[in-house]
Amino acid sequence: MNRPRLIATDLDGTLLRRGGILSDRTLRALRGAFDAGAEVVFVTARPPRFVDMVVAATGLVGTAVCSNGALLYDVAARTVVETRPLPVPTARQVAAALSVAAPGLGFAVETGHQVLYEPRFGLRFPGAADAEVAVASLMDLWLADVPITKLLAWSAQLDADFLLAAAEASAGGVAQFTHSGGAGLLEISAPGVTKAGTLSVLCAARGIDSSDVVAFGDMPNDLAILQWAGSGYAMANAHPSVLSAVQRHTASNEEDGVAVVLERLFGQC
Repeated sequence: MNRPRLIATDLDGTLLRRGGILSDRTLRALRGAFDAGAEVVFVTARPPRFVDMVVAATGLVGTAVCSNGALLYDVAARTVVETRPLPVPTARQVAAALSVAAPGLGFAVETGHQVLYEPRFGLRFPGAADAEVAVASLMDLWLADVPITKLLAWSAQLDADFLLAAAEASAGGVAQFTHSGGAGLLEISAPGVTKAGTLSVLCAARGIDSSDVVAFGDMPNDLAILQWAGSGYAMANAHPSVLSAVQRHTASNEEDGVAVVLERLFGQC
């Protein structure tokens, strides 16, 4: 393909190495592409507060698609410019259905600024302690009067693939279900909210066709965007469903797979 006008990249397991590390090689590749005129858009399940940390390391500013497409974030202004929340009645309906399909689940609500969690939600997110707020019960999640960018369901015993299948069987069509590789963690958004949907709207506003986009990802929540982009690359470490569905593959995140492709596209070495 010709040099892309926009680079859409997932963060965890894709752009970043284990521990959230951005390698020098990948940083050089990103900056080289940016200097050549390409827009870099982080497209992630993570909330804006995590993107801020990545931006501080890269110096790149622009727009990020956060929370699996529920938030459009102006990085330079540190401002959410568009929100697609999950309605509280829908969140309650999904939680009730999942509690029957997979007993023992714990639930949390991501607002974009905080995570509110009820007692059975035992998962904690590294580096996010200041943003985590405990509530007394599941009912308190629905009474918190906060926007729900994602409903999170977690199990200590069941893996994410099982939870995804259970959600589709018990509440398919009610909400958008996916996961990003977190152990036993299911991510739930408003119906139709995906990374690909939000990125496509962003590109249309900029006059950028999908054929001018190169995308990188590793997990089921990246699959739609990898298939939408003119060139979508699955990382070597990607989920089996992603590797089988996406024709183009690159090296793993630990081997700077994003940089490998960008160096070829933009003539870097």
